[in-house]
Amino acid sequence: MDSRTKRRLAAAELDALARRAVGVGVESATELTDGYANAVWRLRLADGRDAVLKLSPPPDLDQLSYERNLLRMEAAAIGLAAQAGVPVAALLRAGFDDPVLGGDYLLLAALDGVSWNDVKPDGEAGLRRELGRHLARFNTVTGEVFGYPHAGITGRTWRSAFLAMVAALLGDTERYPTPLPLPAAEIMAIAEAAAPVLDEVTTPRLVHFDVWAGNVFLDVSGPPRIQAIIDHERAFWGDPLAEFVTPTIFGELADDDPLLAGYREVTPLELTPAARTRLDLYRAYLYLILLIENGPRQYPPDEYARIRVSATASLTDVLDRLVRAAARPVE
Repeated sequence: MDSRTKRRLAAAELDALARRAVGVGVESATELTDGYANAVWRLRLADGRDAVLKLSPPPDLDQLSYERNLLRMEAAAIGLAAQAGVPVAALLRAGFDDPVLGGDYLLLAALDGVSWNDVKPDGEAGLRRELGRHLARFNTVTGEVFGYPHAGITGRTWRSAFLAMVAALLGDTERYPTPLPLPAAEIMAIAEAAAPVLDEVTTPRLVHFDVWAGNVFLDVSGPPRIQAIIDHERAFWGDPLAEFVTPTIFGELADDDPLLAGYREVTPLELTPAARTRLDLYRAYLYLILLIENGPRQYPPDEYARIRVSATASLTDVLDRLVRAAARPVE
């Protein structure tokens, strides 16, 4: 989708950037337009390698608070995920504060598979189970602080970090006024009232938080299997339960979801009532992102309309559930 956050580079600029990054030029370049935030190109390098280039938004664009240094978080997450046994695209070069570009970039080895969003392979239940195993391995990575360290939004506890994340996002509506189903102060109050359940989380774990079909590449040369999970830029340190929000976006996590079964093959996970409330908090957070991020990005209205309508309706439902959950007596 087109977005104001996607910067444009001419062929000569792409060539010069590749030479700075890996010492060879670009033979051909094709922009990949499926993503929502960063500009991405598939490059054929002069030495025969295929690579993918991701660029940070223009330096003069005022992004959302949590979006500061997104590519730095992605570079860190790629390395940590690979060490944990999660399939990822190899990072060829990470450039931060590039003197010519005036921003950050990542150069990754190109994948030869296909996006799960573009195909309907046989055995999707098995693939979803495999994805659950990969996500569980991703979540085995532990950190020292909760939240978004690269954006400066952190907390000593998961409750304090998550509420800081929500507050920062709602605070962004002061710069980018956004139609929400309730005033920002009321939404914050609902999150705070439901937040005691977050105290169950005591260890910061790496959470991708953007695992939808477009961010999963498949190898379909034989029986379909997952080749790589991509786009780690939205990752944070927090509760692994949040990992289930995007794969079930605008829906619910069913007890018989193969994703959940695969996850449990690696580590135990129980969906208690408190866990369900935590899931609803993370759903509310994601739906707020989908609504508020249109401020800096300025998506084409017709293309964005479906997301806006679905996110608004889903956020309304989740906030209602959170209000009811906070009113229930503690057992």
